[in-house]
Amino acid sequence: MKLFIRKKEGELKDMKIIVAKDYEEMSKKAADFVAAQIILKPDSVLGLPTGSTPVGMYRELVKRYQAGDIDFSNVVTFNLDEYCGLDAENPQSYHYFMMENLFAHINVPKQNIHIPSGSALDIQKECDQYEQKIKDAGGIDLQVLGIGRNGHIGFNEPATYFEAKTHMGQLDEDTIRANARFFNSIEEVPKKAISMGIRAIMQARKILLLANGEEKAEAIYKTVQGAIVPQVPASILQLHPDVVIILDEKAADKLSL
Repeated sequence: MKLFIRKKEGELKDMKIIVAKDYEEMSKKAADFVAAQIILKPDSVLGLPTGSTPVGMYRELVKRYQAGDIDFSNVVTFNLDEYCGLDAENPQSYHYFMMENLFAHINVPKQNIHIPSGSALDIQKECDQYEQKIKDAGGIDLQVLGIGRNGHIGFNEPATYFEAKTHMGQLDEDTIRANARFFNSIEEVPKKAISMGIRAIMQARKILLLANGEEKAEAIYKTVQGAIVPQVPASILQLHPDVVIILDEKAADKLSL
């Protein structure tokens, strides 16, 4: 494992970049980070991602809970996103994903789990209420993020502006193709999703970004060393005062460290 500190310009704090040997080490380091947050603040509000990247981290957190090392009984969670048109029981929904990979195996209270409803009859109302729930919880203490090959965080896709609030967005073609591996065919991939907005993400007190694999290397390069532009949504993280990025060696390949 290697730790790099990227100095930002002006008065901004440092961006910490940890390069792990492989996916397994990346996952363990990410679990270390989340576990430390919970141990130091047992009632932490966590922002959580889905997708293949955090699965190893969730597996490690479950192990540590089962070993008695961490307690989730006072933790509150907010997931980043959910597909529109899929109910919570659908095996392709992110609600189902989180239950299978984390929530069914730890002691976080059901009432403390928040995931946008992709089957809500009034999507705008669902977005507004989700935004309010985050505010009512006092904001997010630690936001964990993955990143898309196109630089998206949550389902904040490349655009001409940064979408501030929780919203329903059209999925980028690259995202649809990338997510097709989880479905029987690309035609089954939902074309729209509810996503936490950039404002709630950026208002998190700490941010942990995870990426692995060579297919993420270009997005990581643009996020860390490129211009801050809405065409690369993750680039906005350069403006956050407390960001840790954990990568495997392949995802870090294009960085000048």
